[in-house]
Amino acid sequence: MAENNEKRSREEKVILVTGGTGLVGKAIEKVVGDDPRPDEKWVFMSSKDADLTSEAETAALFEKHQPTHVIHLAAMVGGLFKNLAYNLDFWRVNIKINDNVLNTAFKFKCRKVVSCLSTCIFPNKTTYPIDETMVHNGPPHDSNFGYSYAKRMIDVQNKAYHKQHGCQFTSVIPTNVFGPWDNFNLEDGHVLPGLMHKCRTSKKQDTPFTIWGTGSPRRQFIYSYDLARLFLWTLREYEEIDPIILSVGEEDEVSIKEAAEMVVEAFEFKGEVVYDTSKSDGQFKKTASNAKLRKYLPDFKFTPIKQAIKETVDWFEANYEIARK
Repeated sequence: MAENNEKRSREEKVILVTGGTGLVGKAIEKVVGDDPRPDEKWVFMSSKDADLTSEAETAALFEKHQPTHVIHLAAMVGGLFKNLAYNLDFWRVNIKINDNVLNTAFKFKCRKVVSCLSTCIFPNKTTYPIDETMVHNGPPHDSNFGYSYAKRMIDVQNKAYHKQHGCQFTSVIPTNVFGPWDNFNLEDGHVLPGLMHKCRTSKKQDTPFTIWGTGSPRRQFIYSYDLARLFLWTLREYEEIDPIILSVGEEDEVSIKEAAEMVVEAFEFKGEVVYDTSKSDGQFKKTASNAKLRKYLPDFKFTPIKQAIKETVDWFEANYEIARK
């Protein structure tokens, strides 16, 4: 009996999710809840539970929950203007968070850590499509180099922990994530939730829906619930230390104009749509290859973007009062 109990305890997973109340954390929580596994206990934590820039508070969190696995989503994040103003803060805060989480996971002998990176870590000057081998090929864009370099260092640390201690620490690189529980703030939010908030306001106020730029830049958008399912696969199945891009294919890249038109349709907005071409378009494209993902999961079905946008718009309408905006 004792032997069986010991075997069972070895097989049980306690999975700690840092940043567990954000866009991706909430999506993982829903996907886990829809198909729970008896050998997995999930703990979703927020900044209210621990200050991860504090080594002591991070250690106390791990001591309390005794995780065997970690999904590391927590980070200091912000939009373009916040990054431009506070590159040093983005570097220092995120380096502290990442070092504390990874080193504490090592000390507590966690069996696996999956960290979340960002496509902004890739070199500013590069060829397309970008892939996992190109992360360290040159400096990132100057606008958010503090955040980008801090995220890149997770990959460096993962390799170092593996080489020196045999740790199974890895990372994923999602493209533009959107979905329920997103940040719909017009200053700090990303493009799709920003368009959704603008369109809703225009509909309510009967004013033109104004889109910054020409609408020509192209992006790969991934629905948060699809990303959540891929996160679970990475945690349970992916054995490499090297990162893996989690994204729809190059063929599913859409223009900002196409995305805006889908938002208009989802809101049933009948007013005027205006493109303010005095505003910058930003980077024209950041096309990422999902060839590595497709080698592992050739049959993975992504939610059609029109359906995903409609579901997100419906969630935003239903939860407007509690949504981040």
